[in-house]
Amino acid sequence: MLRIIYVHIALIFAIVGIQSTALVAQTTTVKGVITDTKTGETLPFVNVQVVGTTIGSTSDAEGNYTLSFPANQSRIKFTYIGYQSLEKTVTPGITQTINIKMAVDAVLLKEVTVKGKTRGYRNKDNPAVQLIREVIAHKDKNQMASNDYVEYEQYEKISLALSNLSDNFKERRIFRNYQFLFVNQDSTNMGGKNMLPAYMQEKLSQVYFRKNPYTKKQWVKADRKAEFDSKFIDNDGLNAYFRRLYEDIDIYKNDISIATNLLLSPIANSAPTFYKFFIRDTVKTQTPWLVELGFVPRNKTDMLFEGKLFVTLDGNYSVQNAYLTVNKDINLNFMRDLEARLEFEKGDEGRYHLSKTTLGMEFALGEKAAGLYGQRVVNFKNFTVNQPREDSLYKGPAQEYLPTLASTSKSEEFWSNVRHVPLERLERNIYRNVDTLQTIPSFRRAMDIATLFFAGYKSFGKVEVGPVNTFYSFNPVEGFRLRFGGRTTTELSHRLYFESYAAYGFKDEKWKYFLSSTYSFNNKSIYQFPFHYIRASYQRDTKIPGQELQFVQEDNFLLSFKRGDNNRWLYNDIFKLEYIRELPNHFSYRLGFTQWNQTPAGILRYEKVNNDGLVQAVPQLKNTELSLELRYAPNEQFYQGKLYRTPLINRYPIFTLRYNVGVKGFLSGENNYHTITANVAKRFYFSQFGFADITTEGGYIVGKNIPFPLLMIHRANQTYAYQLNSYNLMNFLEFVSDHYASVDVQYYFNGFFFNKIPLLKKLKLREVVSVKALIGGLRDENNPDKNLSVFRFPVDAQDKAISYSLGRQPYIEGSVGVSNIFKLIRVDLVRRFNYLNHPNVAEWGIRTRFRLDF
Repeated sequence: MLRIIYVHIALIFAIVGIQSTALVAQTTTVKGVITDTKTGETLPFVNVQVVGTTIGSTSDAEGNYTLSFPANQSRIKFTYIGYQSLEKTVTPGITQTINIKMAVDAVLLKEVTVKGKTRGYRNKDNPAVQLIREVIAHKDKNQMASNDYVEYEQYEKISLALSNLSDNFKERRIFRNYQFLFVNQDSTNMGGKNMLPAYMQEKLSQVYFRKNPYTKKQWVKADRKAEFDSKFIDNDGLNAYFRRLYEDIDIYKNDISIATNLLLSPIANSAPTFYKFFIRDTVKTQTPWLVELGFVPRNKTDMLFEGKLFVTLDGNYSVQNAYLTVNKDINLNFMRDLEARLEFEKGDEGRYHLSKTTLGMEFALGEKAAGLYGQRVVNFKNFTVNQPREDSLYKGPAQEYLPTLASTSKSEEFWSNVRHVPLERLERNIYRNVDTLQTIPSFRRAMDIATLFFAGYKSFGKVEVGPVNTFYSFNPVEGFRLRFGGRTTTELSHRLYFESYAAYGFKDEKWKYFLSSTYSFNNKSIYQFPFHYIRASYQRDTKIPGQELQFVQEDNFLLSFKRGDNNRWLYNDIFKLEYIRELPNHFSYRLGFTQWNQTPAGILRYEKVNNDGLVQAVPQLKNTELSLELRYAPNEQFYQGKLYRTPLINRYPIFTLRYNVGVKGFLSGENNYHTITANVAKRFYFSQFGFADITTEGGYIVGKNIPFPLLMIHRANQTYAYQLNSYNLMNFLEFVSDHYASVDVQYYFNGFFFNKIPLLKKLKLREVVSVKALIGGLRDENNPDKNLSVFRFPVDAQDKAISYSLGRQPYIEGSVGVSNIFKLIRVDLVRRFNYLNHPNVAEWGIRTRFRLDF
């Protein structure tokens, strides 16, 4: 995720735009606070309307309101259920503050007897709660899934812009040649006065829904986006990232995704437990009548919405309109403002269909700082209900592009004819301006520098050099290590790719190197989804047995710093031949052939007992292996960087199955075995209670007399960083198994507890707990303590054992941590619960991880 944010920053400070600056019509802006005349309490969700027009707004949960309107109007009206209406005259054409005090309407008062304290809000006998319970009871029949078949045309657009820019920022020397990118707007709008548009995408689709079996199929008819040079940015990944931030809003679901977090819907089954509801008005100007229902969280720091619903009084209790926002105190990082609007229209069958959703969010480091404003609009029309279609229409991935995708879908004339809603002024010229921007030499230089700094590669056209964070590192075996490498790009060929590096260790005085050649079958970059290529490679280099890393190179400079003994290494000579195929539905398979020669390094020794009972050194282990990997990741989202895919984790599981077979006697292979491993990972969301990432894994090796380097050396971590997929208090090579099962639970509370502590809630810290458990063992035929014909377990300098098999007791470690420190750092206190009698192990440890989330 951090890598994605880096790409964003590079994008923000160099990119994209829209039309020439335009003048904004003169407006009147009125703001203030609305309170009760007698008690002084603020009044939430008061209607504020320009007299004689449809222009209006509402006060927020603290009674604050802001309203902007044309300067030719001068009267505004305040209305609130149970209070006397009030009108005010304003001064046209300026920004002014008018605080309002509203009096209770005596006609609505009933005689009451007051005893003690005034009764607070409660659900019992509350007509607002009774109404929302009716909405909840009827939501199954009001949502789309109540029909057997539904189809409709869908138009969507996503636009993003650098927002709230000062005049000084706009007039900086660096932007002297880019003034055509800036757009002015009303400073009271979300985003502020000066905007620098950055991204745009439009998509037109036909969507088909089938209830049984449940299927939702989207056939894309046209797609258009502002694209950047692919050597700088993964355009598809950028689009996936923005769509992950601005997901579909379905108020009838129990949870609604906002900026990668799930917030409880105001009409979820449990909504009355966590929200307060208020009847604010009855709208009698249309049929059926509507009730305006306001809602706020019971605790304003919880991950919940506030806003209003308009509910029909026709016995169906459908949602006809909805407005959603969040409290400023909610623990969402960088969220300066959020507005979501949902509009429904009545269909021929009498039910309300979603006709339009608008989600706008602005992210920033502070209230007055420059930010990033994005908006996603989705419009629906031409609904057809309960018309069966052929089964073939629903098969395949959830989203596919029609074979007849319009060749003119990039032209403005085409989109002018098919758009459901016109582009806003902020969006009109962004496609043209992005193309223009990329022809400006200074912009390309800026992007080139940003790519080197954040992605680690410097492009020279047909060749790029990197990654720069591996150029220097150090370790106990090689000492001071220098490395230099690079690879070819699509400018050389879309079919054939080459990659290489050379490294030298000044302590062992040995050269290491890597060579690879890859052929792409689909004429696409081998770093672009979907993969389909064959690769041959040869590597001579060092490795720590049992260290498995994600999203980072093993000779990354930062990984040079490790705790404890770190002097057991391998020199590897590895030849690989791989065939990889990904399908559009995110099912993939990988076929591999590996010829691997291992030579122990540092104080690691390969030894076994010979027929005379003497310990005999084994200078090298030779192995030949065939492999098959099957992976299925439905609806997977990721950003493809220069080296790794950075996953955008969602609610869908990821399944991985691997099978490896050792072939004795083929190309010097010395062992026969069969290894099967399976892994399932999934994120579970719990609304305002946070979410949990759970990974389960298991493996089994079939074979006898297998040396320990070919067994399962469990993933250990001896750095000071908290690694998600490793055991953070386990030492390298500490545990070896030929069968095992494990579970890893990471639970993120998202500040649910800290947000309720007065001195902590302003820091927006978040709680995290984890548990990792591993059970397994070694059969006698592979255990050097029971079988002298296999390699002995490694020992330390004092000839004491450092490697073990798991006993009946599982290995368990857990942690409690605080994340979101400075919105970036996670610190965990890690506890190891057992196997504490092993040498050089720690019962406690502190580990740090960089984690940047919304």
